[in-house]
Amino acid sequence: MKIKKIHHVAYRCKDAKETVEWYGKYLNMDFVLAIAEDEVPSTKEPDPYMHVFLDAGNGNVLAFFELPTKPPMGRDPNTPVWTQHLAFEVDSVESLLETKAKLEADGINVVGPTDHTIFKSIYFYDPSGHRLELAANTGTPQMAKRLDDVKWEMLNEWATTKKAPKQAAWMHDGSYAAK
Repeated sequence: MKIKKIHHVAYRCKDAKETVEWYGKYLNMDFVLAIAEDEVPSTKEPDPYMHVFLDAGNGNVLAFFELPTKPPMGRDPNTPVWTQHLAFEVDSVESLLETKAKLEADGINVVGPTDHTIFKSIYFYDPSGHRLELAANTGTPQMAKRLDDVKWEMLNEWATTKKAPKQAAWMHDGSYAAK
C-alpha cells in the first residue's frame, strides 16, 4: 500500500462559522463542505458536532470540528508553542508580505518574515489559537541536493546523540555558498 495523498487534516476550532470566514478572508480558502451530526459515526458516541472543510489548494483539504459540549480547547503543556503548526506554501515572497500586511492591518500579530534560506516564512495564529506558517520557497536545486545528500547522516547522528547535527547549519547561520 502506498499513500496517495493526505485526504484531509482535521483540527478542533472554537467557532466553525468564524473559522470558515477567517480562513476565507485571510488565506483565500473556499468553504467546500459541512457535516453535522449528533453522533460520532466511527465511535457512535452521542456528541453533536459541526465539521467544516476548506480548500487549501492542490487537492489539500483543511477541516475543523466545533464541539460545543466539550470543555474549552487546550494544548499540550509539554510542547513549546512554536512546534505544532500548519505550514502553507504561497506562490511568492511578495504574496507572503501582502498577507502579512493584511493580517497586521487587522491587528493580528505576525512574526517574520524569517529567512530559512530555502524558504521565507511568516507565523501567526488563527482565532482558535492554531499556529500557522506561510512559506515562500526561495531555494535552488543545488540547495535541495545539498540537503538531500545529508538527510540520513543527520537523522542517524541525531538518533544517537540527540544533539543538533551541523551539516545543514548553513541554512540559518548565513554561511551558504552554492557548491
